[in-house]
Amino acid sequence: MENSTENAASLAGISRRRALTAAGGVLAGAALAQAAGPAFAASGASSDADAIVVGGGLAGLVATAELAAAGRKVLLLDQEPESNLGGQAFWSFGGLFFVDSEEQRLMGIKDTHELAWQDWLGAAGFDRGVLDPGGQDYWARKWAEAYVDFAAGEKRSWLHGLGVQWFPIVGWAERGGGLADGHGNSVPRFHVTWGTGPAVVEPFEKKVRAAAKDGRVTFKFRHRVDDLVVTGGAVTGVSGSILEPSDAARGKPTSRTVVGHFELNAPVVIVTSGGIGANHDLVRRNWPDRLGTPPKFMVTGVPAYVDGRMLAITEKAGGRIVNPDRMWHYTEGLRNYDPIWPGHGIRILPGPSSMWFDAKGNRFATPDIPGYDTLHTLGTITATGYDYSWFVTTQKIMAKEFALSGSEQNPDLTNKDILQLLSRIWQTPEPIQRFRDKGEDFVVASTLPQLVAGMNKLTGDNLIDLADLTRQIEARDREIANPYTKDVQVMGIRNALAYPGDALSRTASAHRILDPSAGPLIAVRLNILTRKTLGGLQTDLSGRVLDGSGNPITGLYAAGEVSGFGGGGVHGYRSLEGTFLGGCLFSGRAAGRAAAAATAT
Repeated sequence: MENSTENAASLAGISRRRALTAAGGVLAGAALAQAAGPAFAASGASSDADAIVVGGGLAGLVATAELAAAGRKVLLLDQEPESNLGGQAFWSFGGLFFVDSEEQRLMGIKDTHELAWQDWLGAAGFDRGVLDPGGQDYWARKWAEAYVDFAAGEKRSWLHGLGVQWFPIVGWAERGGGLADGHGNSVPRFHVTWGTGPAVVEPFEKKVRAAAKDGRVTFKFRHRVDDLVVTGGAVTGVSGSILEPSDAARGKPTSRTVVGHFELNAPVVIVTSGGIGANHDLVRRNWPDRLGTPPKFMVTGVPAYVDGRMLAITEKAGGRIVNPDRMWHYTEGLRNYDPIWPGHGIRILPGPSSMWFDAKGNRFATPDIPGYDTLHTLGTITATGYDYSWFVTTQKIMAKEFALSGSEQNPDLTNKDILQLLSRIWQTPEPIQRFRDKGEDFVVASTLPQLVAGMNKLTGDNLIDLADLTRQIEARDREIANPYTKDVQVMGIRNALAYPGDALSRTASAHRILDPSAGPLIAVRLNILTRKTLGGLQTDLSGRVLDGSGNPITGLYAAGEVSGFGGGGVHGYRSLEGTFLGGCLFSGRAAGRAAAAATAT
């Protein structure tokens, strides 16, 4: 393993565990060493600040906080109004990937750095010039090594020291494709933040707002960057349009009416502008052949401002975009009956028990099982020629196993309401019940013939054959009679029930789908939901944006989703989940610290 942390541990004669705990400091030192030499070029104009950060999401807040802590003066720009500070992270479920955490040990989970790295490599499938400094995956893999070290080392203690806490039951996301060295988490690693996404944003927003009061940070909302200013080959500032003021609530679309223009100068610019998830045209343009034909209809998992504009703007300034075809879109999207942004979709985070069928009623085979392999299932669905699929399930399964993405869909966790959280034990969570009752993708019936009639009515294409669906469900139900089975999904249910966390909160007891006592029957039409791009601006371990020749562009850094969460694609082809917020935290911190060092006097 090419690992600077291990080398440092060997030289110092300290233990692997202590090396991991110190990983952030070692990485920062390595980043600064790489950044030796002239840090930036003078623009010929007076600077308005020491650094400009483009984007007020989580990565931008973390980078700004690091710069301000080092005494730098920062301009934080965002095209949206102040109500959107925190960006997409605010809307998230707050899941974070830790390795060998206190919560895991409490649940009896045995996790190690080596196991996590094995899982990461099996999921990522890095295959584009890993050993070639000019390869698309060269820096991505190095970022992955550094990130797994971080997740197994100081990540939890760093966040806990900032006041972040986690729900004690660790979730088991992306359970994989069936092989030990392939895709998927071998053990549960999905730690839900107590307070969900807003609680992850909060400590960094507080730091930045405090720095603003002290005069070290200046917010410039409704400032849309249209160009990076390049002087003598170095990025020396930004220019763009001032948009008309807006009092729109968080997540709501805002106008693009221009009322002025600006140009701002600084020796360092950090781009933290997010991904492309709301720009369906850009998603389709980059859609890879390996995932089939892009869906004609998709729901949107991010606000409209997640449009990918800064990718092209940074590329124009010389930045290299790598792995643009790697994406992470979900297969279990619901049309939101009460949307906040256009096409607003909500994802079901499923447990293992619902039966999954294509648009014609054919049951999916392994690894296309709820919660196992998102990317493979996405390809399976698009290969059918239809944009949707079906869960067929029971009220008993829905009540225990369905969770919904989004801080607003989990008021008990978001508001830290213990009594409301405990009510999940005896009742279906209210947000899920509301979707069942009001959502247009749900069909509820007492009998299977009624359910099939409702499914065909909903889509209007009469693709589901009652006799065929009955045959498949009854075949699966027969497998429930014994403690052993050849049905892989039933094996997965029993495996889940063996983990106390799943048995307590995320897996219904094994039962027949057609058992009347578990009813009513429920069918859920599942849409493709856009969310993340896994590629982006290629960066070194300092967060410096690289050009087409692999050289850092003086004065230009990137962090968060716009950089593929580090290196232009730290995840490779697949995410292990809980790694998007973590990628913003880690890359934002690295870029902020490196930029602070580069602007030291």
